[in-house]
Amino acid sequence: MILNLGCIVEGYGDMAAVPELVRRFQQVLDPGIGLEIRPPTRAARCELVKEGEVERQVERLVRQLTPPRAILILIDADDDCPAELGPELLARAQQARPDVPVGVVLAKFEYEAWFLAAIESLKGKRGLAEDLPAVEDPEAIQGAKEFLRSHMGGSRTYSPRTDQPAMTALFDMRMARERSPSFDKCWREVERLFTEVQTLD
Repeated sequence: MILNLGCIVEGYGDMAAVPELVRRFQQVLDPGIGLEIRPPTRAARCELVKEGEVERQVERLVRQLTPPRAILILIDADDDCPAELGPELLARAQQARPDVPVGVVLAKFEYEAWFLAAIESLKGKRGLAEDLPAVEDPEAIQGAKEFLRSHMGGSRTYSPRTDQPAMTALFDMRMARERSPSFDKCWREVERLFTEVQTLD
């Protein structure tokens, strides 16, 4: 079986990072499943949460995917509570297309917080310092991008377009899962999608 996966994201860095993240999950969770990831759809978060918009985006994306198919929506929580906004968006998406497995994940504050949760695995990589301090509560930091920028050497600065997908390929996912509840949620949501698609098939 080859799963055709569509993704809805909000940032340019996410467009390359999220497919890389899902492929890494697939290698850990179900190496035997075939996976075809359509280039992600980018949607502004402020628009996506409006009434009717997530439904429209899901319906549009479903029409571009052949069965077996699934959709993953991954956006930053910003100042919202992931445990509140996530289920709300999921319910709306599922109501729009109850026949298609849909997953919704909100990174606490921002995607880069997941890198902070496994910061030890990124020491000396992508311009980051070798003596990076451990981050005790990565989901309490609202400026994860700024943290990364402040720990890069010389004129190097964090760029979501290039560093986000590169760090996604490098960071220790199991470490991040232990320290970041929202990353643990992402892990479980992708695992659920893989399972549901195979059940439907």
